[in-house]
Amino acid sequence: MDAKTNPYESPQETALVSESIPNHLSGDSSFWASTSTQFFGAFNDNIFKQLLLLVAVNQALQDKDAVDYQGLAMVVFAAPFVLFAGPTGFLADKFSKTHIIIISKVMEIIAMALGVVAFFWYDQFGMAGLLAVLAFMGFQSTLFAPAKYGILPELFHGRDLPKVNGVFLMTTFLAIIFGTVLAGFLSDWLPGHLWMASLVCVGVAIVGTLTSIAIRRTPPATPKAKFTLQSFGIPKKTLHLFMQDHSILKALLASCMFWLCAGIVQQGVNSLGKVQLELSDAQTSWLGGAIGLGIGIGCMLAGVLSSGKIEFRLVQIGAWGILFCLGLMATPGSNHGHMLGLWGSLPVLILLGIFTGMFSVPIQVYLQAKAPEDQKGQVIAEMSRANWLAIFLSGLLYSAFDWILIWGGDLPRCYLFGFTMLIMLPVAILYHPHSEALND
Repeated sequence: MDAKTNPYESPQETALVSESIPNHLSGDSSFWASTSTQFFGAFNDNIFKQLLLLVAVNQALQDKDAVDYQGLAMVVFAAPFVLFAGPTGFLADKFSKTHIIIISKVMEIIAMALGVVAFFWYDQFGMAGLLAVLAFMGFQSTLFAPAKYGILPELFHGRDLPKVNGVFLMTTFLAIIFGTVLAGFLSDWLPGHLWMASLVCVGVAIVGTLTSIAIRRTPPATPKAKFTLQSFGIPKKTLHLFMQDHSILKALLASCMFWLCAGIVQQGVNSLGKVQLELSDAQTSWLGGAIGLGIGIGCMLAGVLSSGKIEFRLVQIGAWGILFCLGLMATPGSNHGHMLGLWGSLPVLILLGIFTGMFSVPIQVYLQAKAPEDQKGQVIAEMSRANWLAIFLSGLLYSAFDWILIWGGDLPRCYLFGFTMLIMLPVAILYHPHSEALND
């Protein structure tokens, strides 16, 4: 590492940081603290977001002329990532990522408290109040994202990154399971009193803030950087990196296509459960929880199978497995117009999640490991912005696909998975990079 790429203020500080990293993850308190912090953040996001999405789809069911606001909700939540990923990436590199994480977790407490207000006065504010809170949640998550991912190469040895990411993502998606399923049960148990469910989110945010304090402090990567209006766009240095290193650019595009599909699937599962299969809120949330369970298993498998290297063969297996599962989910039949129904969909969605984890972990590790040290925060921020731009578009595409199904004679909602399959197909066909070893 030369002086131009040294992320720390001096060689002595670099050496001290390197020496402070424990050799074994099991004895590293920062490993457990960062994993717990991410777990509680994802848990909270998914409780609140699923509560809001269920309110949106139930409102559309009660009034045939009402709009399904799921697509708009995804757009609102993703918009801050698209608009502010650059500035938050700048902050993640200029200041200690540990401090940025703690600040973002305090903001999460505020967001969840506003959620209580929005649900309590839902009759006055309606969906507009909930969407405003969701936008603030999106901004909080935008600040959190580049720091929580960019800090991993600073906290752990390179050889441990696949395993760290596997555990990190596994616990994240376990949080998605618990958050999504719990939201369904709370929606069934507390109809008309969802502000009480939102109080749970406040408590979880407080616990997540406490765990973030235990993360080992990392020094700023570029403490002398100055903020400019260009920070709202892609920095020239980072844009040049993407243009020069086509492997990083291709990984970024593959990640975007994946998250575009993931955003549509999340909304499609709710529509399939509530509109087509006529399930309760809790049963519908089981479907989303099944995907999260599978993703957790897939991430752990990817972490184990990729130990010490970036195993891109898993990406290919994951891509074709995702297509196979989407094809099964899209097949019509005699069970409310669906071949699988509730009980057939659950194992297929778990399998979908497993392939999803296998697909996503190697790409994420690659982008973390290959970014230059002094640009990790910005590269992770641009990855986050690109992924959330894809999720933003997924809200628009979902709304368009939903309109097509209604316009076509109220066709089965399972066809949403068929549309998604067509989007994912080019990734499986065209993206097949070679595996690479990781340096310490």
